[in-house]
Amino acid sequence: MSDATGADKAEGTKGTDGKGTDGKGTAGNAAYGRKPFKRSRSHFADRITADGRDGWPVEAGRYRLVVSRACPWASRAVVSRRLLGLEDALSLAITDPIQDDRSWRFSLDPDGRDPVLGIRFLGEAYDARETGYPGGVSVPAIVDVPSGQLVTNDYQRITLDLATEWTALHRPGAPDLYPEPLRDEMDEVMEGIYRDVNNGVYRAGFATEQSEYERAYRDVFRRLDLVSERLAGQRYLVGDTITEADIRLFTTLVRFDAVYHGHFKCNRAKLTEDPVLQAYAKDLYQTPGFGDTVDFDHIKRHYYQVHTGVNPTGIVPLGPGLSDWLTPHHREELGGRPFGDGTPPGPVPADEEVPASGRP
Repeated sequence: MSDATGADKAEGTKGTDGKGTDGKGTAGNAAYGRKPFKRSRSHFADRITADGRDGWPVEAGRYRLVVSRACPWASRAVVSRRLLGLEDALSLAITDPIQDDRSWRFSLDPDGRDPVLGIRFLGEAYDARETGYPGGVSVPAIVDVPSGQLVTNDYQRITLDLATEWTALHRPGAPDLYPEPLRDEMDEVMEGIYRDVNNGVYRAGFATEQSEYERAYRDVFRRLDLVSERLAGQRYLVGDTITEADIRLFTTLVRFDAVYHGHFKCNRAKLTEDPVLQAYAKDLYQTPGFGDTVDFDHIKRHYYQVHTGVNPTGIVPLGPGLSDWLTPHHREELGGRPFGDGTPPGPVPADEEVPASGRP
């Protein structure tokens, strides 16, 4: 199975009923850091498009986005959905940050069932799509509400399609997160960030050999140095507005000091020790649609309690402190227009607000 990393768990931990071999999650969770890390490919890569060419047309109210607030890949979709104003068109299901080998579970909801899908585990939607599917159950996932079937778990494509295929349902003033004139540059920037930063921290954290860890560690900080140089003279990664590229970098940076620096041994420096990256991340965190989706409590509890192969005691550190996320960043002095000709998103829906335990 897969956790927020998208990494395959121990072989044989998922049966046809979607349950782990011991029913408690210990077999798969303990494998982290004890077997070579491999990022799972998105097995279900259907696309939800304006013309419905894959059989899944964009339709308000038809689909449900299932996420974990702990997962950086899922958090991309949550940020995009907020910025584009798709809350009424695409409903949101939030899983418990502590998964087990039966997959992501809806134990935060009354009776332990998602109130829309009526299921206890996300794996049930996977099984409804493909009985006996042998791969991992990962987030983000979009489920077709009428059939209860998984549509897609293609985390690389979901947000791009929200930006380009769901335009008829965007809010007035929604930003263009994947502007056509910038796509070639964006794709190049995002590929390097994905390979060395988004995925690189996991390659370091789940390495089973010293040489493997050191390669990943060097890749992470080499790329962060390049990104820091790039951002020293411009407010956003590509162009003068927020784009998909910023979303993808932010979801790793916001987790860096809380989990990747210590838990994944990416400890050459903390984010707070790089003035440019720290200010950039704070700028985005304080932008509506970014920080209001981040739950530091979910993030820390997931990584430290689920990855028992890396952290066998399951102890969750109390630090680092969070108050710095709300202090001035001064990035506006570089110019740039966060939403271009558009406007910020409205208030967070009451039932989607991050609890106080997860905020600065």
